[in-house]
Amino acid sequence: MYRLSARQILVIALGSALFAAIAVAGFQQLSARFQLLGSASVSTPTGITDPSLAADEQNNIEVYKAASPGVVYIQSTTMTRDFFGMFSRPVEGAGSGSVIDEQGDILTNYHVIADAEKLTVSFGSGKAYTAKVVGRDPDTDLAVIKLLETPKESLTVVPLGDSDKLIVGQKVLAIGNPFGLDRTLTTGVISGLQRPIQAQNGRKIEGAIQTDASINPGNSGGPLLDSHGRMIGINSQIESTSGSSAGVGFAIPVNIAKRIVPLLIRDGEIRRPKLGIAPRDVESLGKQMQLPVSSGVLIVSVQPGSPAANAGLRGVVQTEDGDLELGDKVAEPAYLCG
Repeated sequence: MYRLSARQILVIALGSALFAAIAVAGFQQLSARFQLLGSASVSTPTGITDPSLAADEQNNIEVYKAASPGVVYIQSTTMTRDFFGMFSRPVEGAGSGSVIDEQGDILTNYHVIADAEKLTVSFGSGKAYTAKVVGRDPDTDLAVIKLLETPKESLTVVPLGDSDKLIVGQKVLAIGNPFGLDRTLTTGVISGLQRPIQAQNGRKIEGAIQTDASINPGNSGGPLLDSHGRMIGINSQIESTSGSSAGVGFAIPVNIAKRIVPLLIRDGEIRRPKLGIAPRDVESLGKQMQLPVSSGVLIVSVQPGSPAANAGLRGVVQTEDGDLELGDKVAEPAYLCG
């Protein structure tokens, strides 16, 4: 069994801490932009009457007029090859997004633009503008794209709300492009909070907003708005046996976006501290192979340059004879320190 020395544990800890410190320092450098995004949470678009004083129909109309110009229709093109890799054909995809600043940055879902080789954005008119990916984060299913050509008319920014202050039963409005029908409005309520959903890469997204506002294919990436016209979520998924809306939709809380968007714009990705190993639980593997320990973690692989690699940890390797040589086994901390 591999026993971590105090020095190796210290190297791993210091490496992770250094990485985290660099990330924090970079985030602080973006504080001005972060505060800009945060300040949008307390602003309300002009032209919207206090919802407590307006009829529901009037509120729907006012919110739509104020927010819909900032909701875009995103079309993506991905080239796929046949079985032999000789011929390729374009595969079209579509989704929605929200303009989040006057520089032409647009917030959407990662799965809307994943693997896209060409992106175009339209604002409800016939003209399509070319866009590029600025940053993407598969773990939260969020991405930022940017217009390469600025429209002649001024951009409408969708203000950001505060998803930490939501309550079940609160009215919400969704604007998007279901089935290519641009800037479609649907309304509903918050049906639930703190719902766990899963990103396409299998990572869990905590705290999703559940709503019965109709969300269909093409709505992904569009805003979920409160009755003041502020974005409180990014529409992302539905629960349905048919593939169309069944009254159970989920939006990623906007406060998650407010934390990561500045980093996506600066770095193009979210650099999370990690040990740099691919682990497997020893207890579950014990049913498949004979191991010298009954608990702990088997290191399958080690990422080069990671804190684990710097500490000298090893993953599974194949010998010249073709046999597999197991990687290090990390047991419980109490055993290691004994």
